[in-house]
Order: sequence, then structure tokens, then C-alpha cells
Amino acid sequence: MTDAKTASSFEEGLKGASEKVAEFHEEKSPLKRLQHWLHQTPSAVPMIVLVVALLVFGVLAENFFKAGTLSVILQQIAIVGILGCAQTIVILTAGIDLSVGAIAVFSSVLMGQATFRYGVPAEIAIVIGLILGTAMGAMNGLLIAKMKLPPFIATLGTWQILLSANFIFSANETIRSSDIATTAPALQLWGGSIQPGGVKILYAVFLMIALVAIMAWILRNTAWGRHVYATGDDPQAAELAGVPTGKVLIQVYALAGFFCAVAGWVMIGRFGSVSPTASTGQLGNIQSITAVVIGGISLFGGRGSIVGMFFGALIVGVFEMGLRLVGTDPQWTFFLIGVLIIFAVAVDQWIRKVAS
Repeated sequence: MTDAKTASSFEEGLKGASEKVAEFHEEKSPLKRLQHWLHQTPSAVPMIVLVVALLVFGVLAENFFKAGTLSVILQQIAIVGILGCAQTIVILTAGIDLSVGAIAVFSSVLMGQATFRYGVPAEIAIVIGLILGTAMGAMNGLLIAKMKLPPFIATLGTWQILLSANFIFSANETIRSSDIATTAPALQLWGGSIQPGGVKILYAVFLMIALVAIMAWILRNTAWGRHVYATGDDPQAAELAGVPTGKVLIQVYALAGFFCAVAGWVMIGRFGSVSPTASTGQLGNIQSITAVVIGGISLFGGRGSIVGMFFGALIVGVFEMGLRLVGTDPQWTFFLIGVLIIFAVAVDQWIRKVAS
């Protein structure tokens, strides 16, 4: 009886009381709002850096904004941009691929040798090269997803293996541009160009832009793209949510291998010849990682945009061309790119505090 009276008096005491739920309002400073905006728009930082670089070099070098100069910049980043597509999807899963340059060069050698050593029609040789490049990438994925090797160690090993296999298989033989043009012009397809208004634009540039646009749409609008981000952001939580993270990793590295093989095909058109000693084998890894990092893609996975990678590659191209036109020592290019890399990682760490 006493409990009933207590309950009744308690309810009576609540009559007229406010029913509003407690709310907490955090006053965000302009710096905090900027931090949140950059977290939601990861390609914003490289875009801003690119615009500033264009304006600075446009003022310092009178010929910088000529159509021919901008076209040359795009031609120079065509291969790096395609390798950057491969590196982007890998780094989004919190991995890294140190073998992208070796896969590209070995794929180009396989295409060339299949045609000139074994008499395979160029079109079929290209397909073979693309398939084998995809298989090399899938091998990386299996080592990482199934054998649980760290991506850095696995791809460091395959980089050495593939680069050595490239030299052994080719016997260090370079296939000359004139021979390719005569016997297998399909290998040099992406070296072709159009010249609107007298400005030369390689087909390879259009290919790079198309691949970036397609992958940007896939990563943003498909379940597979969301699985890639989820795998990089928190693989344990992704597995609990039903994401087949192991399968996603194998697919990502296989697709990266395919992009590398495409880059190898572009290399033949861009340089004319097939050379096992092409610098891309050693430098392609660093160049692609540089474009990705400067492009605002987090090395910790799960955050970033492939469009940002494209901006990152453009930034490198703009710095190289701008400094050359200004007449400075080429070593300043490496200096400034190094500064940009450190700046990009520092900004990424700052932005990540929003999510923590």
C-alpha cells in the first residue's frame, strides 16, 4: 500500500515538469569547422595546393599557361596517374604495393617478347600481358589475404622477384621503336595523339582520365567500393558486418595488377620501345605513392579519393614543369615534393582527429 502511494505521489510530482530531453551544443571554432570539412572532402587539400601552384608558376613563368605546356604536363603524368589508380585502391585497404613499377615493366616486356620472340599477334600479346599482370597482382593479394603477410613485406619481395624475372626473361634485350612501328603498331596505340588547335594530346592522357573517372564512380557508388573503404577503415568491424575482407583484398590487388599492366602497355606507346631497364621498374612505386600521399589519401586506409590522387600527380607535374621554366636547379623539385609529402601526412593526421 505504501509503495502505491509513493508511486502515485511521484507521478503527481512530475505534472507540469518539462519533457525536453537534455541537449548538448558544442560551439565549433572556424578551425574546427575547417577540420570537419576537410575530413568530409579529402581531395580539397590537394586541389587547393594545385590551384596555388598553378597561380604561382603562372606569375613566375610567362609561358606556363600556354596550352602546349599544360599538355606536356598531362603527358608526363599519364603513366604515374595509371599506376596511381593501382596504388590508390591498395592504400584505401590500409595496404601498400611496392611492386607496381615492376609489374608494369614486366607486363610491357611480356607483350613485346610474345610478339617478337614467339610470333604472337600483337593484339593477342596485349591480352596475354594484361592477364599476366592481373595474375601478378592477384599473387600479392593471396600472400596478404591468405598467408597474412604484411603488405609492405609481401610486395617488397614480389617487386624483387618480378624485376629479376623481367631481366632474366628478356635477356636485357630492348625492342626498338622502329621495329614495333613496322611489325606491331598496336603495342604503340597509346602513343598516338590528336592535335586540336596544334596542341598535341596523347591518347594515353584520355585513358588516364577515363580510368580515374570510372574508378571514382565505382568507389563512390557501388557496394564493392564501400567494401574497399570498410576493409581499410576497420577490417574486424567489416567482417562482423558481412564484408568478405579476404576476397576484397585479393580483388583489389588483382585489379591493381591489371592497372599496372595497362600502364606497361601505355609505356610502350609513350616511349616507343620495349625496355626491361625502364626507370619505371624502380621509380614507379615511389612516384605512385607520392601521388597518392600528396593527393590526401590516408596511409592508414579507409579515407581518401582517387580524384585526390589525380590532383597529387598533377601537383608533381606542375612543380617539375614550373621549376624547369623558371630555370631553378632540378634538385629543388625533389626538395619541394619531399616537403609536400610531409605536409600531406601531417594534415592527414590532423584531420583524422575528427574521427577519433
